[in-house]
Amino acid sequence: MGFLATDDALARDSYYDATAPRRMPHAPLQGELACDVAIVGGGLAGLSAAIELAERGYRVALLEARQVGAGASGRNGGQAIAGLACDPSTIESQLGAEAARMVWNTTLEALDLLAQRSSRFGIDCEWQPGYLSLAVNARKGRALRSWLDQMQRRYGYDANWIAPADLPRWIDSPRFHSGLHDPRSGHLHPLKYTLGLARAASRLGVQIHERTPVTGITPGATVCLRTPQGEVRASHVLLAGNVYLGGLAPALEKRIMPVGTYIVASEPLDPSLLRQLIPSRSAVCDTNFVLDYFRPTADHRMLYGGRVSYSTATPANLAASMQRRMAQSFPQLATTRIAHAWGGFVDITMNRAPDFGRLHPNVYYVQGFSGHGVALTGLAGKLVAEAIAGQAERFDVYARLRHRPFPGGRWLRMPALVLGMAYYRLRDLL
Repeated sequence: MGFLATDDALARDSYYDATAPRRMPHAPLQGELACDVAIVGGGLAGLSAAIELAERGYRVALLEARQVGAGASGRNGGQAIAGLACDPSTIESQLGAEAARMVWNTTLEALDLLAQRSSRFGIDCEWQPGYLSLAVNARKGRALRSWLDQMQRRYGYDANWIAPADLPRWIDSPRFHSGLHDPRSGHLHPLKYTLGLARAASRLGVQIHERTPVTGITPGATVCLRTPQGEVRASHVLLAGNVYLGGLAPALEKRIMPVGTYIVASEPLDPSLLRQLIPSRSAVCDTNFVLDYFRPTADHRMLYGGRVSYSTATPANLAASMQRRMAQSFPQLATTRIAHAWGGFVDITMNRAPDFGRLHPNVYYVQGFSGHGVALTGLAGKLVAEAIAGQAERFDVYARLRHRPFPGGRWLRMPALVLGMAYYRLRDLL
């Protein structure tokens, strides 16, 4: 089974698709189309850029190979968290302290932007504030406390330490030792938010075409994008397809890897039980390298994510294995039925920093959110729009980040990654 076939199979039992019906299909592109900006990819980054550009008066066309929100944007864990997937030290080591603080501040802006768009466009995305980062043992707790102290001192991070004695007030689980609470981050229904952005983009005049894969690109002063039944000519192009570009930009593909991650949604729970498990209703992540992440939903389910596949192979007995994983954190849910089990692929970079830049002066790309893109994708779209409009300073800070291709070449990079990640799994057990 190929990558896209595996991905389609993982999407079939998504809780999000079951609870966010698609009422606004967009016709495939037929014939020729001219515009100012063409966007490849109908996820959060592409839609965000489309909105920002349309509001600046640009004629925008967005081409999506499947459906809006079909990839990670509509299937993720729904956690919108300050910061990046990499530690700020990764940014500091390349760009310096001042640029690293700017990058950190843009991730806070990304959270504000999410709230502003939800309010302005009337998107009921089930936003719930609050995020818990939890350590599973004393050693990891000391490391988390040291990290928090540094983040508060250097970046003014507005999060509160939770000592072991106080942790039961935040989570009813025997698995965790200590943690932090971030009141500014939170969680949402990602597909409802993505579809809401698509409705907003359409109202602003963006031409959205679903079932329209881009099969070829010819750069130049006017860029030509070829599709199965048409052609788009644009002054500027944004590639926002991440791992779903399908060979369109080989130079980008070798700098990201598709990593599978998996989620289940429980049957509806007694609301009082859910309040007992996570009284603040916050999103939760542990601090392991191969982490678990979970949150309550608006309809009183536990949504639990974890496991990864670096080979793109789906784990056997996904629902049962994820149910056991959930029960390790919450023994109270040991017999709870799993109602939905699904997954998808995130685009990770070698250093887990985002990868933004230009393939040509008028061909932009954003990728490599590394599982931390619910909010940051929206900010990425805004930065691209700024750059196209002639204010590229903030985009260019991100574009200065250097990224190495994964080792092993086309055929060996995935086996090499599987072996490398086995080391980090062992470290999580210590």
